[in-house]
Amino acid sequence: MATQQEETARRYCAQPPQRLPELPPDLSLPRTRAILANRSKWVNGTQVRYSFLDGAGNGVAKAWLTEVHNGFEEWESLGIGLRFRPEDNPPEAEIRITFADDGSWSYVGTDCLGIGSAEATMNFGWDPTTPYGKATVRHEIGHAIGFCHEHQNPFAGIEWDEDEVYRYMAGSPNFWPRETTYHNIIRKLSTHQVTGSKWDVKSVMEYGFEPGLIKKPEEYRNAGIPSPLKLSDQDKEYVRTWYPPLSPHVPELKPFQSAVLGLGSGEQADFEVVPDASQNYRFGTFGNADVKMVLFEAAGGEDLRFVTGEDDSGEDRNGRFEVKLFAGRRYVLRVRMYSTWGSGGASVMYW
Repeated sequence: MATQQEETARRYCAQPPQRLPELPPDLSLPRTRAILANRSKWVNGTQVRYSFLDGAGNGVAKAWLTEVHNGFEEWESLGIGLRFRPEDNPPEAEIRITFADDGSWSYVGTDCLGIGSAEATMNFGWDPTTPYGKATVRHEIGHAIGFCHEHQNPFAGIEWDEDEVYRYMAGSPNFWPRETTYHNIIRKLSTHQVTGSKWDVKSVMEYGFEPGLIKKPEEYRNAGIPSPLKLSDQDKEYVRTWYPPLSPHVPELKPFQSAVLGLGSGEQADFEVVPDASQNYRFGTFGNADVKMVLFEAAGGEDLRFVTGEDDSGEDRNGRFEVKLFAGRRYVLRVRMYSTWGSGGASVMYW
């Protein structure tokens, strides 16, 4: 449990607005739902690099930096397929962290790839070494791997005392304008944006709330919600579902030989690519499917470096990219399915 001082001076994550894709208005509901539910998830097996934008924290206490490292290690230790690697050169990192007096926040999942390389994608605005601060670290990293705010779950059944919520959040210590409060608390996510349906009040992605802010469910009207301070069992279950452990055995994709994907929504297939000639190659998918495919190059040990990728979701085409590969080097192609429809299934090939 958070201390009484932390509970009464509770500061909240002010998540930046998500940039939802502009999908064709006549796109089928199943395709739309699959794309919105999976669009911000990383391709499983990605090595997500994080860096402190101002170098080694620009005078920030070493204990603060250590706690951020600990947060990434805790998520990875769950046995997920994502890997987190510290990066000394901020422009090379997918997640760039600052400690500005700007609240705590993070972009969601792969949305951070659309942020300029000189800009932060995550910020910690208060001491991350207290129990509440440690939970904040886990919360923001949760955003960075694709989690949204749990209390905005459309299946939670929360009815807010909206006037009281706006009044409370406008005061100390948050001083939020109405639009920030609406975006981070009042607004319910679309049912198309979430996977799973059960509200997890113990999730580290849940805010704690004072008594009197929630009208329903009744049990939280007078009691409020205490601040969750650790990853819940459901947090762990969901992240392992999105990013399951990687198989040690990856089939080789041969040139001019298509491989049937046979994937459901959110599932992924991985292939080893070992070219026998240094030249340009084309990669592409075939069939009725919305797919994200990403090519990595083995960079020594377990390190994989991003080479290129393609996302054809919501478009009337199959994904294609052309890239120069080098003989004797090892590459890994990861293909994540949004949705597939019609007959014949989907496949991938390079030539």
